[in-house]
Amino acid sequence: MIKLIQILIEGSLVGLVYGLVAISFVVIYRASRIVNLAQGEVLVFGALFLWTFTLGLKAVGWEVPLVVSLALTLAACIGFGLVLERFVFRPLISQPAFAIFMASVALLIVLRGTAQLIWTAETRAFPAILPEGAFRLGPFLISTPLLIGGLFSLLLALCLHAFFTRTRYGLRLAAVAEDHRTAMSLGVSVRGAIATAWILGTVVATAAAIVLLSGRVVSIEVAHIGFKALPVALLGGLESIRGAPLAGVLIGIGEALAMAYLDPLTNGAASGVLPYAVMIAVLLVRPQGLFGWKRIERL
Repeated sequence: MIKLIQILIEGSLVGLVYGLVAISFVVIYRASRIVNLAQGEVLVFGALFLWTFTLGLKAVGWEVPLVVSLALTLAACIGFGLVLERFVFRPLISQPAFAIFMASVALLIVLRGTAQLIWTAETRAFPAILPEGAFRLGPFLISTPLLIGGLFSLLLALCLHAFFTRTRYGLRLAAVAEDHRTAMSLGVSVRGAIATAWILGTVVATAAAIVLLSGRVVSIEVAHIGFKALPVALLGGLESIRGAPLAGVLIGIGEALAMAYLDPLTNGAASGVLPYAVMIAVLLVRPQGLFGWKRIERL
């Protein structure tokens, strides 16, 4: 029983980190109706920005305080999000969904190549932003960085939900998500709302990188976390910020149980397949996810 509860705790905490990455999908989708398949690469860019302003500058003799490095990273993320929105996705507003889908696939390849060109494919040590180690709670061992990351994911989900539902600007973003033409007729700047969503998506992805990579290593291969978080975003609902952490917990627990009990029987394949099997099931049974908007069309 203790082993099972330990697995559930670890799965829940890892799932909350998946939920944090999934939130970055959701904030972009809520305003622009775009599922950015390159979100994992956006996360890697955020991580490499932080590495550059911390250990990168330290390596050339320009060590700066951590607060300054975080501020520079935030500024770089805002600029990066604006570049993606302005030069890649703004020209595709009102274009068919297939064109937007192919643009996100192309962006994924371009960002991978650009990251290799600037930072090379070398694996780099990532600065330890969060406290390292683990602590005991009775018979259970709990990872400190994962616990902090999980609590941060829940807090961020609550704050963003309040922003989108209780503030005037958040409601304008929701109006843009509902219908671009209607939002424009009400005087809402669609371009401004979408740019805000991309900035939020880039910053949240970078926050997820800090939680995920603190004290570990960063490389281009880390981008696979984006594909792991995509089933979480679909299960929670692409319009639901509060659904992302809950879906992350469900996926994380399922993956942890599969890793413990099914992987020894399947040569490690079960835990890797499970999130995508869930994604297919969600698309077939409930495409809007657990908490997504169910659209009613009048004929």
